Amino acid sequence: MNKGAVVIYKNQPAIVTQTGEKYTIEFRTVPATATGKKAQYGTQNVREKDVTLLHAGPVASVAEVLAQSENSVITDDISAKLAETWELLASDGDTANNPISLQELAEYALGDFAPSKSWAFFKVLCDDIHFCSLAPETNAVLPLFLPRTESQIRQIQEQLEAKGKESQLHEEFIARLKQKQLDLPKDAKYMQEVESLALGHSDKSKVMKEAGFKETPERAHKLLLDTGIWTPHKNPYPTRRGVSMQSAAQTLPPPPDDQRLKVDHIAWAIDNEWSTDPDDAIAFDGEFVWVHVADPAAAVLPDSQIDKTARNRGSTLYIPEGAARMLSESSLADYALGLNDGLSKALSFKLKLDANGAIESCDVLKTLVKVERLTYGEADEKKDCPELAPLYEIAKRNIGRRKAAEAVFIDLPEVHISVAEKVSVVPASHPESSSVVREFMLLAGEGAAKFAFKNNIPFTYISQEKPDIPKDIPEGLAGQYRLRRSMRGRTVGIIPSQHAGLGLGMYSQVTSPLRRYSDLIAHQQLHAFLDERPLLDKDTMLERMSAGDAAAGATIKAARESDLHWTLVYLLENPDWTGEAVVVEQKGKMVHVLIPSLAQEADITPSKEVELNDVLKVKAGTINLTELQVQFIEI
Repeated sequence: MNKGAVVIYKNQPAIVTQTGEKYTIEFRTVPATATGKKAQYGTQNVREKDVTLLHAGPVASVAEVLAQSENSVITDDISAKLAETWELLASDGDTANNPISLQELAEYALGDFAPSKSWAFFKVLCDDIHFCSLAPETNAVLPLFLPRTESQIRQIQEQLEAKGKESQLHEEFIARLKQKQLDLPKDAKYMQEVESLALGHSDKSKVMKEAGFKETPERAHKLLLDTGIWTPHKNPYPTRRGVSMQSAAQTLPPPPDDQRLKVDHIAWAIDNEWSTDPDDAIAFDGEFVWVHVADPAAAVLPDSQIDKTARNRGSTLYIPEGAARMLSESSLADYALGLNDGLSKALSFKLKLDANGAIESCDVLKTLVKVERLTYGEADEKKDCPELAPLYEIAKRNIGRRKAAEAVFIDLPEVHISVAEKVSVVPASHPESSSVVREFMLLAGEGAAKFAFKNNIPFTYISQEKPDIPKDIPEGLAGQYRLRRSMRGRTVGIIPSQHAGLGLGMYSQVTSPLRRYSDLIAHQQLHAFLDERPLLDKDTMLERMSAGDAAAGATIKAARESDLHWTLVYLLENPDWTGEAVVVEQKGKMVHVLIPSLAQEADITPSKEVELNDVLKVKAGTINLTELQVQFIEI
């Protein structure tokens, strides 16, 4: 190659400025701008094989070469003459099927091959439908081209027409999207990436950007609602949090037929009437308190695939639509308590209490137990019968013991939300039997913690620092709200410590291994100890507990967001709703209120001066479903 030759370097034109063992080439690095900023040029030393020769030259500058290729009059003329050249070559049988060089083709089409036009000619030729390139992208010899057949050209034309039609359809869709007036179901296919953004699967949406919408999950959600792709009954929050809305798929193997103690009493599984996964049952045999717990850890070995899946979920997701279980739905029949006739296999905590209700001893046993199921209402109706009355008395005594240890009891409104054709929000009751079950679960957690500590078992301990409770706690809901705000966060670790909120010296959660991974891993340690198998060490326990707790945190957030979502849907479906709001905190001219019938909180500006625990009548004002916000207004 000589000085002044035109070459292709990295898909752009360049000219040779110096020759030798290597060639020095000049090329444009930054094009000129419409604002008047001049183009910039650079040089590079290259080997001959690094460039493709277009023309031997000479040409004075790269700018001259680029100017020809950026002149639409010149490029349009080249394109027209290439079509004429193809017709001439196609009619000549001797040349129609033979490769032709770039220079020969330029001479056919233009009459000559000027170096300044070489890049313009090559650029147009590469996009022309009449010829195809036979040369590799990088080659020191001039590229070769071959005329296409009529059928090949027709096929390309059809593809270009289809592409142009698709482009036109896309532009028409974007115009409709800007107006939020889609042609459904035809336009639904274009909205898939918007759904992906709303569900947290991606962080971008090309069509939203083209239509001028901000690319956020909340904005995507609103756009899907506004265009009718989604209805308000679409709940995106679990998916957005990375939480599956389907139960685990892998079925647990049946419980092993290991040696178990058959207990001779009936245990009572007491729960809500809609509960379908009973995992604990309680009893008193006249001497010992028993808490029987479902025993999936008998089959779920540490670090097995089922264990890893449960760890990644952290806990069962409970949302108004239903439950997405940490362990498979199909496993409930074998492991939940009292679902089948006959005896249930359980991991049982056998507790001996002293005269004050404190735990003297705790044994952990693998058992076979007869379980009877009761709803909270049924249990309260039978609370004076010989089988249940002692349970109520034990729970009452344990409440007294915890109160003496300065446990904090908080009673704030709760609701039960159900979803069908319409949403239902019903205030949840607090039957006495629910307190009985709670106290027995706390006894089991305290007993398990003491058992693990006594036997030096690396274990999951739940602790909470003592709250800083003000001395002037008001009465009523305002006081309960103040108590909740004074509580400190819980801590999960492998070192036992006081749980001040519960009034317990040490505590662990062990009564929901079907629902919580922390409970499942605690059961795995207890099984290993009972079977005299190696225990997980403290570091491994801490690592797996932390992973499970993080996953459970995402599940809890998804459940809270889902509850709020469905509450707002309920308000949208009931625009005439009104309710009572209780003043729980004064904030200058504003007050913070609790709305018991919805279990919601809000800031409002009252029409007159109010006191704590005063009741205001409110209605829902502006409801922003995609931002999970609602404004309540005094009426």
